[in-house]
Amino acid sequence: MTIRNRLIEYRDGDTLLEGRLSWDDSATGPQPGILVSHTIAGRAALEENKADKLAEIGYVAFALDLYGKGVRGETPEENRALMDAQLADRAAMQERLLLALSTLKAQPEVDEDKVGAIGFCFGGLCVLDIARTGEDLAGVVSFHGLFHAPGNTPGNSIRAKVLVLHGWDDPLATPDDVNSLAIEMSAMGADWQLHAYGNTMHAFTNPAANDPITGTVYDETADRRSWQVMTNFFEELFGG
Repeated sequence: MTIRNRLIEYRDGDTLLEGRLSWDDSATGPQPGILVSHTIAGRAALEENKADKLAEIGYVAFALDLYGKGVRGETPEENRALMDAQLADRAAMQERLLLALSTLKAQPEVDEDKVGAIGFCFGGLCVLDIARTGEDLAGVVSFHGLFHAPGNTPGNSIRAKVLVLHGWDDPLATPDDVNSLAIEMSAMGADWQLHAYGNTMHAFTNPAANDPITGTVYDETADRRSWQVMTNFFEELFGG
């Protein structure tokens, strides 16, 4: 097994975007594809490492780019501004996400009839938004995601199966937020499930997270358990 990578440029209007594809070059024929949606910090080592791990277990993974080729914040404030610019127009953000999904499906290594998505933090919200649009993909997985509804999708039916992996002590997704998400998912007809990890904060899959004051703390046990749950979820959807 050798994990290969390829940078892929794609455009949303005048904005040039650049994602990174990961796949196992020993695979024969097209494989299921998984979109990987990034945190507030933009496409970075966290998402690329997760994409490589997905490739190791038989998927073709595409770490997308929402901000633009080479566009990254230098400070938390700059990252927040980049994320907020996306959240200010959720419909446009959803279109950019669907463009990334189409880019993944167009790759020759990918079985376009077998695709899913995962996302982390802000990216967890993004993959929930993909599902909220009613897009026809197999499933989405939100790791310590944000939950607030976009406001432009009531009345849609969710076709993707939804898996939410949540730290119960996440200050960015409170128990009230969890309840609101559950009500929303059920109202949209989703096949959804939620796994909550006790004594676990935001960003629990990110080894660089170590800020209890803001509630962003890596948790090795929750990281391991959530990855296994995700693995089981995609095995159920795609076989394995």
